[in-house]
Amino acid sequence: MLKAKILFVGPCESGKTVLANFLTESSDITEYNPTQGVRILEFENPHITSNTKGTGFESCWPALMKDSHGVVIVFNADIPSHLKEIEMWYSCFVQQQFLQDTQCLLIAHHKPGSGSDKGNPSLPTPLNKLKLVHSNLEDDPEDIRLEFIKYLKSIINSVSESRDREEMSIIT
Repeated sequence: MLKAKILFVGPCESGKTVLANFLTESSDITEYNPTQGVRILEFENPHITSNTKGTGFESCWPALMKDSHGVVIVFNADIPSHLKEIEMWYSCFVQQQFLQDTQCLLIAHHKPGSGSDKGNPSLPTPLNKLKLVHSNLEDDPEDIRLEFIKYLKSIINSVSESRDREEMSIIT
């Protein structure tokens, strides 16, 4: 089974841990407890296979980003400052790592009780070219799960194709 390293990044209190826990089925949705610094979560999804074969904390970012295959940027669309902050996350975790926009997923997370305004926030270039999905675990939790699985499948396929190209270059 191929492994892919996906980073969940974004502003404080945007819902990264809640989403990661939900998408990996690690725990039920619980009350908010801030994550300290970084949280590393590994999970396996046997249903996703490749098509080709069956803060001061910033100094640690390069180590976290090493060998990552994708980045999920989570933000709270109800907090105006998050729109500015996600530009920095995109710059550091996507552009500076030379990832393609297809390797990035932008999630506008709506917290319980915030109302589920699915209007698209006004995103600056180049963020407006990214795939944007809305997440509301209270109203439509399966929508975000399906969107994440589609994203994860595309990442796995990309990793597989890259591995195949690398193997072919060694053979020839």
